[in-house]
Amino acid sequence: MKFYCRNKSDREDLAQEIIYQLLKSYHSFSDEYRFSTWMYRVALNVAISFYRKNKSKKVFYLEDINSDHHDESASSELEDNLTILEKYLDELKELDKALMILYLESKSYKEISEILGISETNVATKISRVKEVLKQKFSKNIN
Repeated sequence: MKFYCRNKSDREDLAQEIIYQLLKSYHSFSDEYRFSTWMYRVALNVAISFYRKNKSKKVFYLEDINSDHHDESASSELEDNLTILEKYLDELKELDKALMILYLESKSYKEISEILGISETNVATKISRVKEVLKQKFSKNIN
């Protein structure tokens, strides 16, 4: 959710809206898909709508990194890389952004295809292309 929200207050609002929409649309749940897939699809649609409404806000939010597990320089570098990744993800088209968020959450290609309503082959192709774009952006940022 943090990729669709800028701050804690927005995330809380989005979470409430997702719960409301899940309850409101429960009658549309079909046994054709797993419950978690249906839930993800509803949540993703609500998050995208929320993001569109709040797109003009340009303040990026990055959750605190637990410094007990990293030394200061590694933590700083990780924080910088996460901030850059968030910026690049934010620049993606909505479908690509949703796709990469699901990918980063370790969803299988099958789950992603069911949630987004595209074929597994299309998922694999899009992920490969977006990863290449992100890799190029990161390499330009380093140089």
